[in-house]
Amino acid sequence: METKPVITCLKTLLIVYSFVFWITGAILLAVGIWGKVMLGPYISLIADNSTNSPYVLIGTGTVIIVFGLFGCFATCRGSPWMLKLYAMFLSLVFLAELVAGISGFVFRHEIKGTFHRTYTDAVLNYNAEDEASRAVDYLQHTLRCCGVYNYTSWFGSVYYPSNGIPASCCFNSSDCKPEDLRNATLALSKVYHQGCYELVTSFMETNMAIIAGVTFGIAFSQLIGMLLACCLSRIITANQYEMV
Repeated sequence: METKPVITCLKTLLIVYSFVFWITGAILLAVGIWGKVMLGPYISLIADNSTNSPYVLIGTGTVIIVFGLFGCFATCRGSPWMLKLYAMFLSLVFLAELVAGISGFVFRHEIKGTFHRTYTDAVLNYNAEDEASRAVDYLQHTLRCCGVYNYTSWFGSVYYPSNGIPASCCFNSSDCKPEDLRNATLALSKVYHQGCYELVTSFMETNMAIIAGVTFGIAFSQLIGMLLACCLSRIITANQYEMV
């Protein structure tokens, strides 16, 4: 009978942990949706190919929500095999999130070179129609910047000889005529002077650091759940205690 307080305490702690685990799943789901909606244009320019990172976060968050509920159910039932399955899942999540966090941290340091290459290529081959061109327009309009380093980056693009600098560079669209954008002297007074390179890399580095930090924190929290689930399963199995 002396194990009853221990089992009750472990059950309480594991239920609380499972609830917190469920919340982290909801957070990952929200971050994935936010990343897809808000960071989509940035990611499409930074990655050589389209990335599935937001979908991975959405899928992981959804799975964690389901298993968080499963953890609560397994704890209430006091089923050793269900608790072992829950601990196994937590170990897999720990490894996956650890790898994701390390990858995000490494990517944060490589972002400048990758973005410079892909964004420069997008500017030089800009046509105002494809996905990369729309992403460039979105960045310039949203961040109030123009070109890679400044508006002169557009002089070497295939778009400039016929159309001039894109209208997304204008700080006042109502006072930015097509003929002005084809004239380098007139365009100087109508477009943003700051380039997008430093703005975007700073923005992405900051957000990648936040995402990587949150991922590391969530990953190491799985160790607590694994320990609680394994201990509870072991005690229940050893004592064959009938849970209320």
